[in-house]
Amino acid sequence: QVQLVESGGGLVQAGGSLRLSCTASGSIFSINAMGWYRQASGKQRELVASITSGGNTNYADSVKGRFTISRDNAKKSVYLQMNSLKPEDTAVYYCNRDPPYTSSKYREGYWGQGTQVTVSA
Repeated sequence: QVQLVESGGGLVQAGGSLRLSCTASGSIFSINAMGWYRQASGKQRELVASITSGGNTNYADSVKGRFTISRDNAKKSVYLQMNSLKPEDTAVYYCNRDPPYTSSKYREGYWGQGTQVTVSA
């Protein structure tokens, strides 16, 4: 069984911080890159940060300098520290492999429920 469970979202004022957590089960937690994605209402899902098993990170320009991704391989967990949040960061946040997990059962990809982040002005 594969599973992704995201948590840590909520409502925060602009300039505030949140820390998202994700725990993976089954074969999803990759020895390769894991990432955090987000999908704002009416928009396509986008990759905002990724991290390799060795700790190398990449960030979308829109979050660079404000977000920090980290991982704990022993716990099969990925984290996203989000600082200086802006209203445009409002979205549902998901974790997944980078690129996203697929299998014979999940040919179009498997995603968890995500966690809602809402940033008020």
